Amino acid sequence: MGTKGSKAGGDASAAGADTGVLNIYGYEGCSFHMRAMARANDVASQSGGRLSVETQTWPRPEFKEWVAGESQKHDVKHGSSPFVTLNGKYLGGCDDTLAWLDSAVAEWKAGAKLIDDDEPETHNYDYDMIVVGGGSGGMALSKAAATLLTPNGDVDPKVCCLDFVKPSPPGSTWGFGGTCVNVGCIPKKLFHTAAITRDTIMHAPKYGAPEEVTKAGETVWETVRGNIQQHIKKLNFGAVAEVRSGNVKYKNALGELKDAHTVECTNKKGKKETITARRIVLAMGGRPAYPDIPGAREYGVTSDDIFSLEKAPGKTVVVGASYIALECAGFLTGLGYDTTVLMRSIPLRGFDQEMANIITDFMEAEGTHFKKGVTPTEVKKDEAGKLHVVLSNGESIECDTVLFAMGRVPDAKINLEAAGVKTHPKSGKIVVDSVERTSTPNIYAIGDIIHEGLELTPVAIQTGRLLAKRLYGGGSQLMSQEMVPTTVFTPLEYGCVGPSEEDAIKQYGESNIEIYHTKFTPLEWTVADKPANVCYLKLITSKKENEKVIAFHILSPNAGEILQGVSVAIRAGATKAHFDDTVGIHPTIAELFTDLKVTKSSGVSADQGGC
Repeated sequence: MGTKGSKAGGDASAAGADTGVLNIYGYEGCSFHMRAMARANDVASQSGGRLSVETQTWPRPEFKEWVAGESQKHDVKHGSSPFVTLNGKYLGGCDDTLAWLDSAVAEWKAGAKLIDDDEPETHNYDYDMIVVGGGSGGMALSKAAATLLTPNGDVDPKVCCLDFVKPSPPGSTWGFGGTCVNVGCIPKKLFHTAAITRDTIMHAPKYGAPEEVTKAGETVWETVRGNIQQHIKKLNFGAVAEVRSGNVKYKNALGELKDAHTVECTNKKGKKETITARRIVLAMGGRPAYPDIPGAREYGVTSDDIFSLEKAPGKTVVVGASYIALECAGFLTGLGYDTTVLMRSIPLRGFDQEMANIITDFMEAEGTHFKKGVTPTEVKKDEAGKLHVVLSNGESIECDTVLFAMGRVPDAKINLEAAGVKTHPKSGKIVVDSVERTSTPNIYAIGDIIHEGLELTPVAIQTGRLLAKRLYGGGSQLMSQEMVPTTVFTPLEYGCVGPSEEDAIKQYGESNIEIYHTKFTPLEWTVADKPANVCYLKLITSKKENEKVIAFHILSPNAGEILQGVSVAIRAGATKAHFDDTVGIHPTIAELFTDLKVTKSSGVSADQGGC
């Protein structure tokens, strides 16, 4: 019996053209089959429902027997893996499939209707555009669209931005600016910096500071939290001032769709108002998920709450091993709080697993506790106010704070069906086509709310700006989700661009890639006697493309700062030779990628020596 894979791609009835079904058959472990599948799934995820993918695999001998009969049925000579059909008709093998996918994408983009010009430029709606959601993407879009619509700062705004924060289960709310500013990137990086600062202080005597500096006592949580929240409030104020000065009408109100052009707004006092627009853009983002177990919502917190806790978190249990979970666990440990991570399966799912495991090993060595293969089944509170997390293995952990970081869910309950906007049946997110249009022609969606989108602040910002240019500035550039760099701010920072090693093998075949790597010790760590050769970087190249660099991964201090520059070169098509020909800046971490000589395939030790 063969192993039947799950379908990929959007709902056939969602936005976009007629759906095609790509069937990719092969034998188990075939690199060509895996490469065709990886590319097909990627295209399907961005097809807006035009394409769905199905797969089936067998052990190699059984596949050979199957493909012989199938080739005869289709009247073709084909004995290799994969064997691919499109809508039941023979397409070919791996190369034929990749070529068809490339041509399909090009055709979709060429035929994509960049703007919904069915609605007349002159209209009687209240606004030309209503943006539901004032996060990073919504703000960027609102400001860009307003600038193009009212370049001279007309008195009457033509863009309205709605933003409203529904309290978290513990009651946390925040100001204008969305997740990134209030409960995401900004406070996370600042708490990460606080932990690094404390670590620097602890090692300062090695650099001549008096021993007394290491005996200042515990972190004063109220000071750290207070100063960070003060900075966030400045950003909130600046964000409101910026959108208003940019001729955007800002409303602190919850939006709900009534039809394709009408939004009902409800402010914090419960007062309702109905407004209309030629176009509507949905940018509501997401909220942290809670497990369906007793006590989770009553006693647990999430990233919506942790950065603004009035009292120090104390002994903390972090549930989950996502990047948010590990980032929070890292800075909590770094600030001196006893922290345990409950990890059901693998850390940093979707990221390179070699890098992810080095991170968790480093965190464990630095004092974070990990309990693997367990999940919480209940959270209780005793008479003394202590929390008790009951685990799936029967154990129980006593703590002061339980932080759930198990992923996010779309904040999409705004009566989408009233406007005909369709969501994906599994993710609950909004399905869009290649130009961010939903199943309703004049309604668009951007940011974390869209199905198969990258949940990254810079992606939402770029998408919003490009959409504004297409709608109002004559632009044609589409948002590309290829080669998007990102950094995880764990104690040992992780920056990456391009596929993980696992995905690179699936897409290109193990024999077609070369991996250059090195372990190293930052110069700053040497005098402080920090662990040697813990930091790590690897460069993945495509042998068949003149060793074009297809991925870069680094674990080190300031990984994000290093990665940003490297990612420009990789997006521009740099090869290993380009990296080798670049003169390094000495002594820096970044110079290492200009002198990578050891390959994984050689089996030679990757430990770095010298300076």
